[in-house]
Amino acid sequence: MINEDRHFFDSDLDPTETQEWVEALEAVVAADGGSRARHLIEALVGAAGRMGVDPGLPLTTPYRNTINPQDQPPFTGDITIEERLSAIIRWNALAMVVRANRQDPSLGGHIASYASAADLFEVGFNHCFRASINDGPGDLVFLQPHSAPGVYARAFLEGRLSESQLDHYRREVNGGGLSSYPHPWLMPDFWQFPTGSMGLGPLQAVYQARFMRYLAARGLAGDKANSGDRHVWGIFGDGEMDEPESLGALGLAAREGLDNLTFVINCNLQRLDGPVRGNGKIIQELEGLFRGAGWNVIKVLWGSDWDALFARDNEGVLTEYLDKTLDGDFQTLAATDGQFNREHFFARDPRLQALVAHMTDDQIDRLRRGGHDPIKISAAYLQSMQRNGRPTVILAKTKKGYGMGHWGQGTMTSHQQKKLDEEALLAFRDRFNLPLDDDAVKALQFYRPPADSPEMQYLHHRREQLGGYLPARQQTAEPIAIPPLEKYGAFALQATERALSTTMVWARLLSGLLRDNELGPRIVPIVADEARTFGIANLFRQIGIYNPQGQQYQPQDADSMLTYREDAQGQLLEEGISEAGAMASWIAAGTAYSAHGTAMLPMYIYYSMFGFQRIGDLIWAAAEQRARGFLLGATAGRTTLNGEGLQHQDGSSHVFMATIPNCRSWDPAFAYEVATIMDRGMREMLIEQRDVFYYLTVMNEAYPQPALPDHVQPEDILSGLYCYRKTTTGKSKPQVRLIGSGTILLEVIKAAEKLAAMGIAAEVWSATSYSEVERDAQACRKAGTPEKSRISNCLSGDIPIVAASDYVSAWPARMAPYLDATFTVLGTDDFGRSDSREALRAYFGVDSESIVKAAQSALC
Repeated sequence: MINEDRHFFDSDLDPTETQEWVEALEAVVAADGGSRARHLIEALVGAAGRMGVDPGLPLTTPYRNTINPQDQPPFTGDITIEERLSAIIRWNALAMVVRANRQDPSLGGHIASYASAADLFEVGFNHCFRASINDGPGDLVFLQPHSAPGVYARAFLEGRLSESQLDHYRREVNGGGLSSYPHPWLMPDFWQFPTGSMGLGPLQAVYQARFMRYLAARGLAGDKANSGDRHVWGIFGDGEMDEPESLGALGLAAREGLDNLTFVINCNLQRLDGPVRGNGKIIQELEGLFRGAGWNVIKVLWGSDWDALFARDNEGVLTEYLDKTLDGDFQTLAATDGQFNREHFFARDPRLQALVAHMTDDQIDRLRRGGHDPIKISAAYLQSMQRNGRPTVILAKTKKGYGMGHWGQGTMTSHQQKKLDEEALLAFRDRFNLPLDDDAVKALQFYRPPADSPEMQYLHHRREQLGGYLPARQQTAEPIAIPPLEKYGAFALQATERALSTTMVWARLLSGLLRDNELGPRIVPIVADEARTFGIANLFRQIGIYNPQGQQYQPQDADSMLTYREDAQGQLLEEGISEAGAMASWIAAGTAYSAHGTAMLPMYIYYSMFGFQRIGDLIWAAAEQRARGFLLGATAGRTTLNGEGLQHQDGSSHVFMATIPNCRSWDPAFAYEVATIMDRGMREMLIEQRDVFYYLTVMNEAYPQPALPDHVQPEDILSGLYCYRKTTTGKSKPQVRLIGSGTILLEVIKAAEKLAAMGIAAEVWSATSYSEVERDAQACRKAGTPEKSRISNCLSGDIPIVAASDYVSAWPARMAPYLDATFTVLGTDDFGRSDSREALRAYFGVDSESIVKAAQSALC
């Protein structure tokens, strides 16, 4: 069995002794199995290390299947029926894309990706992907985005999608169409996870698996929701693994023992333009990366029809040449026929030729890669579901465009293939033995077997056994009661001019909310290694830091009131220096109402500069999958975080966040504004169950906090714009209107007082959200009632307006199209730099003196 590796012994000083060791190991495997052999090898490696000998062990195994044929569990399905179903789904997926592009060639779409991954999907849908467990939530499945047509084709057979919907693939404007990729925002009861942005699916899959454990550890999974058996599956592409996010959380998954997680990597060896590793071997590379990170690795490289060849290969020559063949060559072999494979692979060595001498060229052409063999795939899936304390990756070798012949199989352009001529369609029909006549093929007719056919009965029976149909998305969960604002936020509403930063205001509100018996346990505080910076280190002791291993060491600050306390039931997610990881945790918590049937309220606080600028793609992914929660951009403002300089000073996050339709972006100045906004947000998300999330910038500058003015109502604050104060000079009307937000509102107030001293009456307006004001104005204009907008009600007429902000001028300027008066905007449009706040505000022109000058100029 191990003799096939003798080619590694070329420089052996004592081949006889080496062979004795090999034979001894073979005897152990034969007598006691692989586990005992592995234990002995690990003991030898440990002993070598203690003796100062570097064992130099490779992280890769030979280019063969991990699971030997004799170790495969019996296949529990009907392979004949499953192959017929797979063929039908392949056809409907292909027909959907080609039909769409016959009608409109600009629509695009993908055929080759699903052609390579079809069997990986179908084994999962027929045997593993559970929609429900014990009447509670089931598995979570992240699906390769370019294979969406195959998922639609299966849902069509299941009766969940109509022929009209398939016929409107990528045509959604008039309703009834199907989205290009998995888009929960566009198909909210179907798709659960958006995976179209490469790399984000793998990252989110890890954190969803971790969040399952978090919920269970904290007793929030529910009796039905967590039997300890739920699983997270992710089917991804080998090219996608080059995205940093794809591999960025491998260590966390292994460190936390996430054996409820399986990655299935469709290794068709091709990216969009060419080979993933033309001069190398991507499967071996990935094996080393995952194995080194601590994952189980299962390679599914060769189908069952290769088993006999390996069994007859007593010298290991087949494995040797498979090891040596580069991916660029494998791609060529995939794109060519059996004769070419015989002449260009098997003819490389007489011993290889002898192995296939009894086979015809057609039989060689039909040798399947492992990712196209349901029996091999099923064995790997079942093994990956065994709980052994480690996550699993399945590296499944496939052919891109499998079954498309010379029109698309293994070709460099297969990814772009979306049109096939009649000859190609007929060849595809013949290749998969589809029950379609020539006219039906040429017309690209969809095919669904009769309801009482063996295929349809089997299809529905398998899904019934697995708890229902997937993908599917739950849209609501049980509402959570929100305590009255006065109960936890009275200090903010009735402030007494005590100096507080808005960051500390939020921290006090959070601390009060955590004490609420119903809402408190549902809050998920998240921080990326800056809890002490943001003044929430008290949470270490109050609620503990989640760590599934607990705290097995004595922290250096054990005697401190703010000691660093890790706990297996901890509530705070301390993600280390990983904004992407923290955001992935926020998404997992923010979508828990859908993915786990349990509503949670995540609050992720971070340096605002390292939010959208660093992880904007993840924020868009959160928006699309309808996440609910709070993002807190702390130490915000270009002049407020004054000492840190250019890289840390945020002057643009609000501009970016305002582009996200279901994000409500706020820049509060005062404690009562923060409290009012948070209270409204919680009610929107947890009671009304609206698919929104809030972005609040909070500052580290402490200044006196006023009480809520008598004339200001919550709806004024939530409108995005309200009159905070009017200065009088004996004149009946104001001569200028000044608008500010965040800490710059204080400069606006000072400017109004200076103008009053000059005899110029001014109104001071607090802009808690320029984007909310703009959206209201847009909606009213679209409805034909612009006079009803907040801007029209507050800022009508020709009184000059000056707006100042700690962000770039594009943020306040969002109001400009809706104003009739002269409008002057002051912002921080430049690179940041370090200095005192006073100096920075003067430099950028957002201090009180600059505001006064702008007002005087506007009045000229």
